[in-house]
Formats: sequence, C-alpha cells, structure tokens
Amino acid sequence: MADTSPTQNSTESIIEQESAQPKTGRRVILAIVVIVLAAAAVGIWWHSTFSEDTDDAQVNGHLIQVSSRIGGQIAKVYVDENQVVKAGDTIAELDPRDYQVAVENAQAALASAEANAAAANVAVPLTTVNTGSNLRSAGADVSGTQAGVSQAEQQLKAAHARVTQAEANATKAQADLERYKPLVAKDVISKQQFDAAVAAADATRAAVADARANEQAASDGVRVAHERESQAQAVLKYAQTGPQQVAAQSARARQALAQVAQAQAQLDQAKLNLGYTKIVAPVAGIITRKSAEINQNVAPGQNLLTLVSLQDLWVTANFKETQLKHMSAGQQVEIDADATGKTYHGKVTQIGGATGSVLSLFPPENATGNYVKVVQRVPVRVDFTDLKNEDPDHLLRPGLSVEPKVRVKP
Repeated sequence: MADTSPTQNSTESIIEQESAQPKTGRRVILAIVVIVLAAAAVGIWWHSTFSEDTDDAQVNGHLIQVSSRIGGQIAKVYVDENQVVKAGDTIAELDPRDYQVAVENAQAALASAEANAAAANVAVPLTTVNTGSNLRSAGADVSGTQAGVSQAEQQLKAAHARVTQAEANATKAQADLERYKPLVAKDVISKQQFDAAVAAADATRAAVADARANEQAASDGVRVAHERESQAQAVLKYAQTGPQQVAAQSARARQALAQVAQAQAQLDQAKLNLGYTKIVAPVAGIITRKSAEINQNVAPGQNLLTLVSLQDLWVTANFKETQLKHMSAGQQVEIDADATGKTYHGKVTQIGGATGSVLSLFPPENATGNYVKVVQRVPVRVDFTDLKNEDPDHLLRPGLSVEPKVRVKP
C-alpha cells in the first residue's frame, strides 16, 4: 500500500471544497428565482382578482365662465391671467354712475308712493265717517221734503177752496147786480144801493182773481216741493252708496300699498344692479382665458374670463367593460398622479350610463355588417375623499393624467 503525503491530501481537500461551492451557489440563485416568480404570480393574481386599474383617466373640475350680469363699461380690472383668487375677490368693476342714478330715482319713486299710500289710508276712515253722516242727513232731507210736499198739496187744496168760494161770491154778487139794475131804473132802490152792489161785484171778481193767483202759487209750490223731494231722493241714493265708496277708497289704499311694494322692488333691483357693477369670483380658483380690459363695453352675459375651480375635483376614469364586473359605487380607490408623484384616496361614486364611443360626437355605425368586436370603455367617476388634507397646496389641476386603482374585492 502506497504512502500518501500530507501535501497531496491538502490539495485533494481544496479541490473538493471548490467543487461543492458552485453547487451551493446555484441552489441559492435557483431558490431566489423561484421566490421572485412566486411573488410575481401572487402579485398578478392579487392584482387581477382584488383590484382594477387604468391609465386612461384624468382629473376633472368645474370651469366657470364668469360674465357680467349687467351692461356697462369696465372701469377697473383686478386680476391677471393664471392668478389664484379666493371666493368673493373682486375680479373687475363696471362704471357705477348710471346705476347710482337709477338707485336715487327709485328711492324718490318709493318716497312718493309711500306718501300716496299714507294719504289713501287716511282717506279710508274719513270716507267712512262722511258717508255715514251724508246718509243720515240725506234721510232727514227726504223726510223733510216729503213733509213739504204734503204741506204744499194741502195749501193747494186750500187755495182751490178759496177760489171756489171767491167764484161763488162773485156769482152771487153779479146776480145781485143784475137784479138791482131794473130796480134802480124804476127808482125802487136808491142809487147808493146800486153803487154798493156794483162795488161788491167788482170786489168779488177781484177776490176770484186773487184766489186763482194764490191757487197757481200753491200749485207751483207743490211742483217745487216735488222737485226738492226728487233731489233729496237722489242725494239719499248717492249717500246709500257709502259702503261702495268706502270699498273703493279701501281699494285705492290697497293699490297705493301695492305701488309702494312695486317701488320697493324697483329700488331693490336698482341696488342689485349697482352691486352687480362689482364682478366677484364665485369660488376659489385660477383665472384663465381673461378677455376683460379697461374701457371695454360689455353686455349682460358676455364672457369675461374662465375660472378654474380647485375646490371640487374628481377623476373620470375610462375602464374597459371587462373590468366592470365587480365594480360598484362606494368602492375605495387609490389614485396615482403623474404630475405630483403622490397617491390620493377616493371612492367610486358613479358608473357611466353609456360607453365613451356612444357618447362621442360621431358614434360608430355598425349597420353595414362589417362589425369587429372592440372592447369598449365606460367612464367611471371617482371622487376624492380627503383632498383638502392630501392636496393642501392645490397642485392637482383639471386635465392632469392619473392612474386610479379600484379595490373591487375586500
């Protein structure tokens, strides 16, 4: 048996160790590769099973077209392009002088209407009192005139009786005179007696004339009494319209109050128009597309600039129709923004009612039969849940690209 030297044994040991090291290294590398592949497979499975994402998404917001509510000439402009403004900040100011004059005119018209209303309201109780007293007075006048008519008629009857009496006396006196004529001719009676009979006949004829004149006067008195009665009746009928007069005066008073309200409304409108001379920012945002310039004449509704609101932002994400199977409102979303490099949080609030192709300006026409199935995309709205704290500096802007990831399974 041959002897083995220590040097030879040491060399063989080194060779055995060197051949064992590559085998161990290969095993470690193989184990690492297997772990990485398993982790990737688990990640792909987790991603496809528990979340859905898309890179076809952008931030949306309100683009407010700021315009003037009244016409006028721009006197001042306080903002520049891309300037950040707060809600209530003055953007521009119109020349207010015409509207100040309108306010003064409206104030004068209101004062006049209030004075007319005060006078009309005072006239209501006065009319009530006057119509009541007029009615009582007219009633008394009617009673008095009716009594006058009765009195005049009685006087007429008395005058007619006196005429009859006078005519009877005249007839008797004339008859006596006729009997005395032959007697005086034969000197049966004295000339003095005959003269007395002639005088008596003349006196009775005069009495008849006087009685007839008195009868005519009494007849005229009856006519005048009837006229007075008619006049009193007319006054009474007018006085009986007192309630209607009071109602008419009350209506005029209400009309005056309505005119006061109308004048007040015109004054309020004039003050509003004066306030509209200052054009203010409705919300906080950034000024863009500014066209307002000093001395520019603007019309009501004319667009002066666009205000990009930074308060109410949301994401419109266009997901494939194959990604919507497990998606619903209320699911949590992680939003990666390219511009800021930050991740924001939100939730699904709405799923679009139609695909983007149907809502496009020229929707596809598949009636020719040359149909090719294409996976459609549906717009999904995602609202930020804590944008105030996650974006305090308002770095997000409408139109920025984002990548939302929706957790479709808990």
